[in-house]
Amino acid sequence: MRAGFFFLFPLFWVVTAFAAAPTLDQIYPAAMGVGTTNTVQMIGKFDPWPPKVWVDAPGLVFKAETNSGKFTVSAAPDAPVGPHLIRLYNKEGASEPRFLIVAKEPQLPEVEPNDEYSKAQSITNLPAHVNGRLDKSGDVDSYALQLEKNQTLIASIESFVLMAPVDAVLRIVDTNGLQVAFNHDDGRTLDPFLTWTAERAGTYIVQVFGFAYPAGSEVRFTGGNTCVYRLHLSRGPYVHHVLPLGLQRDKAATLQLFGWNLESESQRKLPYTPSSADKRFFTIGPPTVENTLAIPLLNFPELRETEPNNTSNTAQQVEMPCAITGRIEKPGDIDVFQVHAKKGEPWRFQVQSASLGFLLDAWLKVEDEQGKELAKNDDAGGSDPLLEWAAPTNGNYLLSIGNVVHRGGPDYLYHLICERAAPDWKATVASSSFSVKPGSTNEIKVTLKRLNAFKKKIKFELRGLPEGLKSEPVGLAEKAAEASLKLIASDKAAPFAGPIRILGFPSEEATNSKPVLNEFTVTSLNNGVPTGYNRLVVENTDQIWLTVLPKPVEKPAAKPSAKPLP
Repeated sequence: MRAGFFFLFPLFWVVTAFAAAPTLDQIYPAAMGVGTTNTVQMIGKFDPWPPKVWVDAPGLVFKAETNSGKFTVSAAPDAPVGPHLIRLYNKEGASEPRFLIVAKEPQLPEVEPNDEYSKAQSITNLPAHVNGRLDKSGDVDSYALQLEKNQTLIASIESFVLMAPVDAVLRIVDTNGLQVAFNHDDGRTLDPFLTWTAERAGTYIVQVFGFAYPAGSEVRFTGGNTCVYRLHLSRGPYVHHVLPLGLQRDKAATLQLFGWNLESESQRKLPYTPSSADKRFFTIGPPTVENTLAIPLLNFPELRETEPNNTSNTAQQVEMPCAITGRIEKPGDIDVFQVHAKKGEPWRFQVQSASLGFLLDAWLKVEDEQGKELAKNDDAGGSDPLLEWAAPTNGNYLLSIGNVVHRGGPDYLYHLICERAAPDWKATVASSSFSVKPGSTNEIKVTLKRLNAFKKKIKFELRGLPEGLKSEPVGLAEKAAEASLKLIASDKAAPFAGPIRILGFPSEEATNSKPVLNEFTVTSLNNGVPTGYNRLVVENTDQIWLTVLPKPVEKPAAKPSAKPLP
């Protein structure tokens, strides 16, 4: 008889969770009106269904439907107007935030089929705001509307700024399919902006299509369930910009409005009266015009460029700090300003032009009175120049602005801001969400960017931690640029899912804190192809998501069994 032996099994086994944190790639439609209820499709992965929903503001209520990915969403009449961050989450973690916009204006849905100009969806009332999607590869969406003779249509798309993977295009065709207008980019982003004046009354068709973003090797119209867009159509008064381009906060002024279909005096001029309610911007909009435009409010004088000022001998003298609204009048034009600066005093010179939708590809330089170049830049401020500079000695200096491509004209406007470069700081985290298991530790790395010779120590603290978790404040020395906050969970830490915040305090200044941000706007190159998004409807958040994972449940295994060998 052969000796037998046992196959022994462990007395306990750990339950493995097959669920995963939800992912959220896009929301469709991307916008809804206040006081309305709508069906919204969440595009991503959700297992199990339904996940929970977090919103960055009250007034939006999500109710999961039976079909995976579908929610009924209600926006209260007093829901905050504007873009909102939405997350999906479950006990395993949270998605990246995506955008849902609450609008004052009624929102129209795209109605398929509208792929051909002869089957265009009819838009009868303008202004109109259409939520659409390029559903499949090769998709073209068409919208028909009426224009009177000499009436100007303004059409624009929001898609790139919604983090959609599409480089959208707008065009207008007549009822015979003949193209009469076309635009690819608005000058600030990859989203298009188009204006066109009808030479005769009739029906015209606005078409939306696009190419893949980031660009691939194939050149064809793209589409897919994440290729969402908002189409804005207007034929009423619309303002593109104002002069001056900025306002002194505490000084009354009159703004001159420039745009399309501005017929009455009130649509061409608008008074500004200082108000304690004004914060960073003075906003113009309905009923004066059909769109809104935010004018920056500054704490120093807003000046106007005065010609001739294209040489050192004719330089316009200005006193800093100040802001200057100017224009490169003609090809080859250079605008020169004389300023006085003290030795070692830090200054920040910023030109805003391309970022405002103007045609100027500006350069900016600083020279001494003998014409020696001391500093120059053409794109440190994104697509616009930015210089941080300190004078080597007390004296007069020249600030010069020109165009890289030597062009000029009415649309080559700029806003030059000359302000003291006060020491400052900005702190960020690379991820918008973190998790920790009971009885374990995780680290949150904070990156500090010191601006304008900021040298103070910084202390970082986690705020809003649930019971069972702790984290000690971490201080950064004067030259350090990175800190690691330890997140420690006790063995008895209960499951948790929600936002926390990280605050930074310079030199133990308990009342002068700033939040640490997760930035959504990042750009990079992949084999020379641009990727990422340089401008979004929401560009960062200080609501960092924390998930305390459930403790693994141990269950007794089956009883040991024995099987004798034959």
